[in-house]
Amino acid sequence: MIARQWVGETRESDADTYRKYLEETGMSEIRSTKGNKGVWLLRRLHDGKAEFVVLSLWNSLEAIKSFPGREYERARYYAEDQRFLLRLDPHVTHYEVLVGPAQ
Repeated sequence: MIARQWVGETRESDADTYRKYLEETGMSEIRSTKGNKGVWLLRRLHDGKAEFVVLSLWNSLEAIKSFPGREYERARYYAEDQRFLLRLDPHVTHYEVLVGPAQ
């Protein structure tokens, strides 16, 4: 299993609006992509900013490529991201999942 991590930051005043936007765009699309095993949205408020982490789990790197395309190590942005985000980091991070929750 592979974990994909994206991190973005907004102004704290935009945190709730951006959260809703993320749920309607990226989170929804990730959930509906074949090979996705789950997605979490994390948020941390600090110093007047809101840091968001989207962590998704995937069956394989091949499954991940169904979401952003061939350049799977690049972040996928949506139309309004530029309006909210303080910077658009082009990269995401992938991790091999070694241990997960017991089921």
